[in-house]
Amino acid sequence: MGGADVGEKNDRRKGRRRIWPQENVSGVADGAAALPREPAPAVHRAAPAITAEACVYRWTAMASPISLHMPDLGEEIGYAVARAVAEDIEASEEALSRFRQSAELVRLNACLGKWTTVSWRLYAALSASCVANRRTFGLFDPRVLQRLESYGYTGVPREAEEPREEGPWLERSPRARAVLVRAPLDLGGIGKGLSVRWAARIVRRLTRNFLLNAGGDLLACGSGPDGGGWQVGIEDPLAPESLKAALRIARHASVCTSSTSRLRWQHADGWVHHLIDPRTDSPGGAGLLAVTVIGEDPAWAEVWSKALFLHGRSGIARAAAGRAVLWVTQSGELGLTDEAETHVFWRAAP
Repeated sequence: MGGADVGEKNDRRKGRRRIWPQENVSGVADGAAALPREPAPAVHRAAPAITAEACVYRWTAMASPISLHMPDLGEEIGYAVARAVAEDIEASEEALSRFRQSAELVRLNACLGKWTTVSWRLYAALSASCVANRRTFGLFDPRVLQRLESYGYTGVPREAEEPREEGPWLERSPRARAVLVRAPLDLGGIGKGLSVRWAARIVRRLTRNFLLNAGGDLLACGSGPDGGGWQVGIEDPLAPESLKAALRIARHASVCTSSTSRLRWQHADGWVHHLIDPRTDSPGGAGLLAVTVIGEDPAWAEVWSKALFLHGRSGIARAAAGRAVLWVTQSGELGLTDEAETHVFWRAAP
């Protein structure tokens, strides 16, 4: 699985585009609309309230509970790190959210068909989304926004769209850090994982033993609080207060779960959820309630948890082969690959 922030560079030898690490690029594309280069919020937002107890720091962001465990740092420096992480996650949310009027993605979705200069965070997220779309053979697709809205899962209201010229959904100018999008986008399938990846860089400067959890998308590094590794619970989607299994992360791993237990609602078409299958343009994953992926990078773990969910109960085992994956069916059955088995130290009785 890939994990680098991705940009684009021309491969003249083969006459095609290639993906290369890219984060900070200067310059302005011809005709690029003016947007802030950094995701500076249009309105001031108060810093989140952070609580600290026994080297664990908690706050709320991205509509999720955030927790940062740093057992090797003292309270004073630990709180300073937590504050810096909270500010970084806030910057990511301001760049990638579709639920904030001031968010950069909201403004980009209002500039369809126009070259627009964007921040490095949004450029990296769009580039990573392009790679994810290709690697998952289209199962990951940020263009599901219109279908989500049609089911009632709306963010900031958008104006009616005018017909646009045909072409790829995303074009990029790396040197100008500019993009042209031809469809409104939802980055919910990768944004939280990227936020965890970027924020974890701050923590790594001071400690290599930590766990950063953003509402189920987490990154664990080091030997844990007692030297035996980090213990991570897998929620039972049929009984959210209970666990279906427990993992032990001995060194470094990301764990991400895609589930319909919370984002599920009644619609004219019946019960629907937010995991849209681009192949059918409707909620996918028949027979499944949750899929958990264990991998090196939180963004790619998030991408694959959603893409694998769409294979449904009948196809998940085959699609997940070779990856560390657990899944829970609608009947409550727990399935997992051999690669995931090595991380499991406890599971609930059938």
